[in-house]
Amino acid sequence: PVLYSYFRSSCSWRVRIALALKGISYDLVPVNLIKDGGQQFSAEFKALNPMQQVPALKIDGITLSQSLAIINYLEETHPNPRLLPQDPKKRAQVRMIADHIVSGIQPLQNLSVLKQMGEKKMEWAQNCITSGFQALEQILQHTAGHYCVGDEVSMADLCLVPQVANAERFKVDMSPYPTITRINKALLELEAFKISHPSRQPDTPAELRA
Repeated sequence: PVLYSYFRSSCSWRVRIALALKGISYDLVPVNLIKDGGQQFSAEFKALNPMQQVPALKIDGITLSQSLAIINYLEETHPNPRLLPQDPKKRAQVRMIADHIVSGIQPLQNLSVLKQMGEKKMEWAQNCITSGFQALEQILQHTAGHYCVGDEVSMADLCLVPQVANAERFKVDMSPYPTITRINKALLELEAFKISHPSRQPDTPAELRA
C-alpha cells in the first residue's frame, strides 16, 4: 500500500491510525498542502485524486480517497481488530459520531475554507469547532465508556483525536468538554495513535517533531 498524506492533515491522520491499528505496513508519499502553492494541485496528484485532497491510498490495485471510505475498506478487508462494533446500535452510534466530526466540524475549518476567511480565520475555526464540540460532548455523555462508544476503540475515536488536535491548534478552550478531553487523553496513550501522530511523520518539520 502507498499512502499519500500530509503530516498535519486530520483526514490523513485518521487513516494512519487505522493502518497502525490493523498492522498494515505501507509506503508514505508526503503531499505538502502549503509548499509550491499546494502540491495537491499538481497535475500528477489530480490524476490520482481528482478532488485534490489528502489522503489517498493505493491498495490492492485500486486508489481510494476520502478517509472514511478508506477506513471502511480496511475494516472489510482486515477485520481485526474491529473498528465497527458488531452490535447494530453501537455501530450506528460510531458512524454518527464519525459523521458528526468529518461532515459537521472538520470541513468547516479546513485549509481551503480558512484561506477564504482571511484575517477572521482563527475566530471562524474556533466558532466551528466550539459549536460542534458542544453537541459532541452531549452525545458522548450517553455513548462513552473508556472511549467514544463503550470500551473498544472504534472509527469514532479515529476521528476524535485529530479533531481535538485541530481544536488545540486553533486555541479552543477545552475546559467545557471534559468527556472529549478524557477520551482523547486515553487514546493518545495507545501505540497506534502515538506512531501516527503528526509530530512523528517523515514530512514533519524539524521544529514540530516530537
